[in-house]
Amino acid sequence: MPWWIWLCLALFMIVMIVAGAAYAVLHGIRGVRRVGETGARISGILATMSDADAAPAPTPGFTRPLTSVADAYTDTQQVKASRDQEKRERHARVWSRWNRV
Repeated sequence: MPWWIWLCLALFMIVMIVAGAAYAVLHGIRGVRRVGETGARISGILATMSDADAAPAPTPGFTRPLTSVADAYTDTQQVKASRDQEKRERHARVWSRWNRV
């Protein structure tokens, strides 16, 4: 092989090594930054969890009187039923609009 082919191959190899190193360094820096952001977010969440002035957690259902739990269940079921009814009505409006076309 002529000498200029070896020169081209060597230059190509050097360029690829430099490009690979630059790629690895840039992605490494980006990864370190992302890990730092995640650590800051986690530390903020943990600080909030350990905060003494935070709102108290709701009492579990099995410690409350049965009537209050039953009332909460009934209220939740009514809200769920109304959402389901609204969804049915919305779907019926859409289907009727599609049938007119």
